[in-house]
Amino acid sequence: MPVTFNEQKKIFKLDTPNTSYICGIFDKEGFLGHIYYGDRIEEEDVAYLARTGEPPYTPEVNNRDRLAFYDSFPFEYPAHGLGDYRDDCIAVRTSGGNSALKLTYVSHKIIKGKKPLKGLPATFGSEDECTTLEITLTDDILELDVYLSYSVFEDVDAVLRSARIVNKSREDVSLTRVMSACLDMDNENYDLITLHGSWARERHINRRPLNRGTQSVSSIRGESGHQEHPFMAIMEHNADQTGGRVWGINFVYSGNFLAGCYVNQFDTVRAYIGINPEDFCWRLRPGDEFTAPEAVLVYSGEGLGGMSRSFHDLYRNHLIRSPYKDRKRPILINNWEATYFDFDTDKLLAIADEAAKVGIEMLVMDDGWFGYRNSDNSSLGDWYVNENKLKGGLKYLVDEVNKRGLKFGIWFEPEMISPDSELYRAHPDWAIRITGREPGQAREQYVLDLSRPEVVDYTFDQISTVLHSANIEYVKWDMNRPLADIGSAYLPAEQMGELYHRYTLAVYELQERLVTEFPDLLLENCSGGGARFDPGMLYYSPQIWCSDDTDAIERLSIQEGTSLVYPLSAMGAHVSDCPNHALGRVTPFRTRGYVALAGTFGYELDVTRIPQEDRDMIPSQIEMYHRYNDLVRMGDYYRIASYSQNHEYDCYMVVAKDKSEALVTFIQVLNRANCHSRRIRLQGLDPKRRYRLEYVDDAADRSKGEGTDRTYLGETLMKAGILVQNPWGDYQGKLISVKAE
Repeated sequence: MPVTFNEQKKIFKLDTPNTSYICGIFDKEGFLGHIYYGDRIEEEDVAYLARTGEPPYTPEVNNRDRLAFYDSFPFEYPAHGLGDYRDDCIAVRTSGGNSALKLTYVSHKIIKGKKPLKGLPATFGSEDECTTLEITLTDDILELDVYLSYSVFEDVDAVLRSARIVNKSREDVSLTRVMSACLDMDNENYDLITLHGSWARERHINRRPLNRGTQSVSSIRGESGHQEHPFMAIMEHNADQTGGRVWGINFVYSGNFLAGCYVNQFDTVRAYIGINPEDFCWRLRPGDEFTAPEAVLVYSGEGLGGMSRSFHDLYRNHLIRSPYKDRKRPILINNWEATYFDFDTDKLLAIADEAAKVGIEMLVMDDGWFGYRNSDNSSLGDWYVNENKLKGGLKYLVDEVNKRGLKFGIWFEPEMISPDSELYRAHPDWAIRITGREPGQAREQYVLDLSRPEVVDYTFDQISTVLHSANIEYVKWDMNRPLADIGSAYLPAEQMGELYHRYTLAVYELQERLVTEFPDLLLENCSGGGARFDPGMLYYSPQIWCSDDTDAIERLSIQEGTSLVYPLSAMGAHVSDCPNHALGRVTPFRTRGYVALAGTFGYELDVTRIPQEDRDMIPSQIEMYHRYNDLVRMGDYYRIASYSQNHEYDCYMVVAKDKSEALVTFIQVLNRANCHSRRIRLQGLDPKRRYRLEYVDDAADRSKGEGTDRTYLGETLMKAGILVQNPWGDYQGKLISVKAE
């Protein structure tokens, strides 16, 4: 059994293929404590690790030092206000104004399978695939129950945690802090990894020592955000991609979050993740319940690479639901960087004509097709076709694109409203704003108050009407500004602290309704690029636009940080024109294709205007995509070298699950004068199988016979490595195919 309970020792043990998670019940009062999370062990009785057999002991042994116990015991779900002075998981405000609560064990149950979380995205699995432990804790005084859920899968090294709080009293109680998971452990000279950035440079890796006090990342923007990310990893100081212990924590949520580590006076670490408590206050009336979003815990004894592959497998197999998750995505061309707002039917059909000739499979019409929108200062919320641009209407355009052999996709920004729109003039109270204050604009737009049911219904009706009007097979769902001026004309004052979370729940409701009514739709989420690239969005869309910065060199760092947690199949990546629109950098068209191949692959350019030399490469790039996408989408990802660390070159590879083939991507950012070739040690191969190497799409290397004249044992390629000659020039790339004999 992957989940067991030792009745005599009062110990819970959860096993995955390579890890064990152990917690237990301590003291006659029933405190639930964390014991162990790491490499799989057979022993279950390791309760001594909780240190209850040494001072200050448990309260039944030493009640005079109860506060010292509270402040050092490794609680599984620590509560606020009674003497645990570390960062906690739950806090309340009672009708009497108190904030303290004490949670003790009541009961538990072990079930096959995994229940969905009401209104929230979450991982899923059948009774044969996973097992769930639910532990009930209670505060007898407040009559507040907390149900802690733990799920483990048969095929992946992850522990899924969430919490549900139920008010069983006769009085209202307000939740002011609700974390989804907590992990207490000794600090053994650990480092902390987080992902940081901004628009156009999302999810760069930041590694630093784990110091005393609190270190955290967070968002209060109403979205997971460009700036920080709902992920952190604690790791041994000497751990790297291939070795060392790593604990990764990710949050299946798309709104405000807090992820932190607190190192206390005893040099123990408390890691936690959940909804950001700032401006959060959720009222529970008698009988009401609140469900916290899911947290994903991954332990790896094989470094960051092992952690990444566990996250990838979990999300591909147990989070993404789209019918596209197991098949190739159509190669699309998006007209945004080709035309911006300056397009009409004739221009789009001209792009479609040329796109069809080179093998592109879908045309996506981006911003500017609705209302009277010719710039970004109007019409959001007015989701009807601008027939001055699209003469003949949307159906005519879609039919003409389909006649050319291309699918058709469309862009929406459903959560926003322009001050200059018919919708705002009719319903100014539908915008999030504080009564009496002029709300701040961003990109000259406001945010719709999705806490209002009528706004959710109106928005969905507008979207579905458009999608029913023509053969639209793809939607890009965008969100281009954060939330601010948090106020609602709908919510009463005592519930205003619920607006942020209600907004996120409404986004989930909208997307759930969308994929239910249009089950074959390919949905791609976007938020000013990558401001909402999180597991919550992956539950609804199999891919997310990675960044508005499509520069191939900048994408190396963005995609490296993203792939630390998320599968390559989820990363929206396109070949764009040069000079790059974000940076002005010029990179070879071939290199742009290599970098985009590590994602969904598509084009963001005007195919009617690019240089003929670049245009002539598109058919071979498309052939390359079809040859390798199954491998890239479903294989195991290995990071070999990081441009963000060495500042000269980048290298990664994807290996088939059966070790039969692999694809190595090498990008030389800066060339070096008078230097030897680079030695690259491959990873993930079968040590005893022989492999043949071939340089893909590189006639110069093939003419030298590099790698093609012999085979190599997998152990040779991994331990001794191969030599990669320095390409001539900066921003050059190589693809190396590795196939077992």
